[in-house]
Amino acid sequence: MTMEHGAHTSDHSDQWKTVSRTATATPIKALFMLKHQPEKMIELEETFWAVSDPKNARYGNHLTRDGVSDLLMPAEGNTETVAAWLKENGVKDISFPNVDMIEANMDAGLAESLLSTKFYDFQSLKKNSVLLRRIGEPYSLPSNIASVVQLVGNIARLPAIRGATIVPTSDEQMPTAWPAGCDKCSAEFVTPAVLGQRYGATDAWTIAAAKGNRMGTAEFQGQNWNQADLDTFGSSCHITQNVTVTKQVGPNKSGAGVESLLDLEYISGIARGIPLTNVYNSQYNLEDWAKQLAALTDDEIPLIMSVSYGNDEKQQKSTAFMEACNTQFMGFGARGVSILFASGDQGVYGRSGTGFLGKGPFNPDFPAASPYITAVGGTDFAAKGVIGDETAWKDGGGGFSNTFAIPSYQTDAVATYKTTAASSLPEQKLWNNTGRGYPDISALGGQVNPYGVFVSGRCEGVAGTSASCPVAAGVFALLNNVRLTAGGKPLGFLNPFIYQNAAAFQDVTSGDNRGSGKHGFTAVKGWDPATGVGTPNYDALSKLV
Repeated sequence: MTMEHGAHTSDHSDQWKTVSRTATATPIKALFMLKHQPEKMIELEETFWAVSDPKNARYGNHLTRDGVSDLLMPAEGNTETVAAWLKENGVKDISFPNVDMIEANMDAGLAESLLSTKFYDFQSLKKNSVLLRRIGEPYSLPSNIASVVQLVGNIARLPAIRGATIVPTSDEQMPTAWPAGCDKCSAEFVTPAVLGQRYGATDAWTIAAAKGNRMGTAEFQGQNWNQADLDTFGSSCHITQNVTVTKQVGPNKSGAGVESLLDLEYISGIARGIPLTNVYNSQYNLEDWAKQLAALTDDEIPLIMSVSYGNDEKQQKSTAFMEACNTQFMGFGARGVSILFASGDQGVYGRSGTGFLGKGPFNPDFPAASPYITAVGGTDFAAKGVIGDETAWKDGGGGFSNTFAIPSYQTDAVATYKTTAASSLPEQKLWNNTGRGYPDISALGGQVNPYGVFVSGRCEGVAGTSASCPVAAGVFALLNNVRLTAGGKPLGFLNPFIYQNAAAFQDVTSGDNRGSGKHGFTAVKGWDPATGVGTPNYDALSKLV
């Protein structure tokens, strides 16, 4: 039985080339994600919404890891059926990383036989050293196995190779009100001092981390970090708390990845002193990331998780894959974990669009367009070097999902936007009028004043929503600190709280996100698909949590 119709390599022909058929002895790690019990899925979703809604009596009553595992448990006997089939067909290395996952390590020859497909070696055109083994045609399973398996992960979908945008410096003289912030950085750079002033977080920097408060970042594709750069960032930016990773999940080769150092430096620069977990996987692989995160105990799992990676919805090929990811997102939210994803850096046209030609439909991002996570868009200061009003960054991702309907928490906000912005809306043929709108919030990420990131001892200018996301995550980590210090529960899934308290965010009402194309969504009063409800205001939000 064919699985995930059309799910083989992703639409990244401009980033990968086929090298050859994969040698039969090459190791393949396949992750069998099992189907769930329908009645348990209904209960999981009901629980997810209830514990995430400040207006619900169950708000904050999150489940334990065991409680979520009970809801994700496949029907009796299904795990054993798949495991027995794998063993009977020669797979000797089998593990069970989560109740709804079976990981099978085998050689490519056996994998091709089991999955009735062919594996190929694909080489990145951006990084020649990156080689992935992926199927070149759809895979299938025997009908009795296919009936209990949702999908097989780690074998399909070629990711975009992520790279933060390096911005040339001008050393332009800034207004005297612009804080120096970090030694050794260009005068024009955004620093923790700038962010603290704009987002009202400065007063929180002297407050001790509450017991149990934790935050996290996710890194992929060779984005390793080193303590020397974190130390230099901390000392140069006058951060008295140690800037370090408290818990590393997955390997770290002590490298100098711009993306990883951006994430770690700026979530730490905002949420000072809160223990930081870094989850690393060599591939951009949401299945493996979910496996790693789900394995953490209730005393280990970060309460805030910032992820600065994504692809377009159309590049996922399979709706089943996105639905499987959403199930994992719901599980994390039910446990009280806030998941934030960057909205992308290609404007409305996305990674697979033709915006530079001004043609073609918009391409929404995934996971940013998932209804079960918080999407973070990008802004610029309206005036360079002036800490004040912000404007939409033209390359910030945003728009409407082609896959997921408008969730109830944003129904009114989206309807109001379509009325308010009626005269400026792009042609209807370019976007889905019934889709989930994103981003939900935004933060500085553009190139008017780039971020100062310490990489290999130097302060580099960096831009992107991969900066916006950890900064927003850091603010929410501070808000969790307020709740936990007062004996409360973590915020968990953020979106109901965000839309119910939109007035506590700093509205962005200018600019658009057309990227390099002719069309985009315009920022207006209230929520919009360029900047969400606006950028954080810690002072205002801390009075509401």
